[in-house]
Amino acid sequence: MATTGKRALITGITGQDGSYLAELLLGKGYEVHGIIRRASSFNTDRLDPIYRDPHETGTRMFLHYGDLCDANSLSKIIRTIKPTEVYNLGAQSHVRVSFDNPIYTADTDAVGALKLLEAVRDYQDASGYEIRYYQASSSEMFGKVQEVPQKETTPFYPRSPYGVAKVFAHWATVNYREAYGLHASCGILFNHESPRRGETFVTRKITRAVGRIKLGLQKKLYLGNIDSQRDWGFAGDYVDAMWRMLQQEQADDYVISTGKMITVRKFCELAFGCVGLNADDFIAIDPRYFRPTEVDELLGDCTKAKTKLGWVPTTSVEELATMMVEHDLELARREKTLRDAGHDMPAMMGHDQ
Repeated sequence: MATTGKRALITGITGQDGSYLAELLLGKGYEVHGIIRRASSFNTDRLDPIYRDPHETGTRMFLHYGDLCDANSLSKIIRTIKPTEVYNLGAQSHVRVSFDNPIYTADTDAVGALKLLEAVRDYQDASGYEIRYYQASSSEMFGKVQEVPQKETTPFYPRSPYGVAKVFAHWATVNYREAYGLHASCGILFNHESPRRGETFVTRKITRAVGRIKLGLQKKLYLGNIDSQRDWGFAGDYVDAMWRMLQQEQADDYVISTGKMITVRKFCELAFGCVGLNADDFIAIDPRYFRPTEVDELLGDCTKAKTKLGWVPTTSVEELATMMVEHDLELARREKTLRDAGHDMPAMMGHDQ
């Protein structure tokens, strides 16, 4: 693969979106750098299939210790690697957890984005070297929706500390674009899932349970509000939209969605149907999984992205459910093999939607 001379810095590179984006950019000839937090154990499983040892000739992905809460580490990394593009995907991204840890969520998702914007602006001002910036905004900013479907001009009405923090980061990005001339774009991404989705998010919780129930490893699936409606797409499609935003001459904000909405209940039916089971036989409602303030429906209008970016979603929710169930059925088979051989597997943690 010929290199392009472009260097990308990705916060949240170890997450679902970060791993898909890193894979996409490497395929386009980028040199990719990611920020990871120093911890007692590595959390790079999603990167393992695409990561090469940094001592090998031809390596184009590098990981750096840093934290969105540490402005000094962000500035140092940017000065060191001189990225041409920065993708801010790092966040405390679990909506239900944001009610339990609102201050940490705000420090990371809101103020962290501001620190990264400042680091980019400071370096750009000092060097005259343009860095294009992407902010991961969220459909959760719409919250108690003011119109259906939601588009770029729809007023925000967040219903969680996560949504509130994302609104701050979104408007901070817009302000830096308008005040300082940064090439800074926001992608207002609606729900996007994949086999790499964390197991505490509702779609992955569902497909993980389908595999385990099919193989007799689990009896029930406990959920909260299964009547909430979401616009679900494939994360692999959505990272392509992120990249397209930073290739535009002018920075702007875009809704990224499929334009189709189904209930959590319907997603369950699709997932259980993949293995010939009836979802109603296995679902139980647990009040612990309800949010203090619910978001009842999210449906995006991605007309602007289609028109200006030439982006279209390629994966239907039915295809997405099948992809995730097949992956998690294989995980369940491995788990059952280990259990039958007398090896204990870690118990699944509490989940939310």
